[in-house]
Amino acid sequence: MEEKEWIYTGPTLVAKGLIARLQEIGITPIERNDQERNLMGGYAGIVNQAMVYIRKSELPKAKEVIDDFLKEIGEEG
Repeated sequence: MEEKEWIYTGPTLVAKGLIARLQEIGITPIERNDQERNLMGGYAGIVNQAMVYIRKSELPKAKEVIDDFLKEIGEEG
């Protein structure tokens, strides 16, 4: 299994926007949202937060899209 690289943690809706941009260039990111699991386990956790990962080998192809997206939403890459 190929190694994954974390690229973003933030609001779920923003994460979905980044995922859509990456899918446009042929990259299928992995979204991880632990909210439901935390609630079932009795932990409050951070509500409405998602983590986005991609395959490490896809990072060079994704870098410009990630940086542009983060600039658009006012975050630094």
